[in-house]
Amino acid sequence: LLGGLIGVEWTKKRIGHTRSTGDDMALPLLTGMMIGRIGCFLTGLDDHTYGIPTGWVTGVDFGDGILRHPTQLYEIAFLLLLGITILVMKNRARHGSVHLPDGMSFIIFMGGYLLFRLLVDFIKPTPHPYAGLNNIQLACIAGLIYYTLLLRRKLSAKPTLIGKGT
Repeated sequence: LLGGLIGVEWTKKRIGHTRSTGDDMALPLLTGMMIGRIGCFLTGLDDHTYGIPTGWVTGVDFGDGILRHPTQLYEIAFLLLLGITILVMKNRARHGSVHLPDGMSFIIFMGGYLLFRLLVDFIKPTPHPYAGLNNIQLACIAGLIYYTLLLRRKLSAKPTLIGKGT
């Protein structure tokens, strides 16, 4: 996701496009990711996306006799909640009860997902060589910093009332 973001933003800068393009992509990306995680879950141990052993009721035996966190299912549940949140916010904006700046749906999607990945990777059996973090978590932190700065800039900008008679 971050690589795609960099490519899109670089291209937009080169061609002089200044408007947000991500809002229309947030829900389709989210849906595609949920479908992809079903495949990850069904692949089992070969996919290497499962979690560490657990005694939780959510533990799943992926074929090796060990109950593990089904991080793929956690991600599906999180993405579903994130999608509902985005839909509710878009609906409120459409009815005028909240102002949703251009690009906000994508910012919510990316910020939420990056925060989720930062946290869920703590329960994945991957090496965490960088002060207890792995390379994906470091990328998530960088992305969260970017989106925090972008969100601050968007929220401090005055809303434009296009089509409202101004």
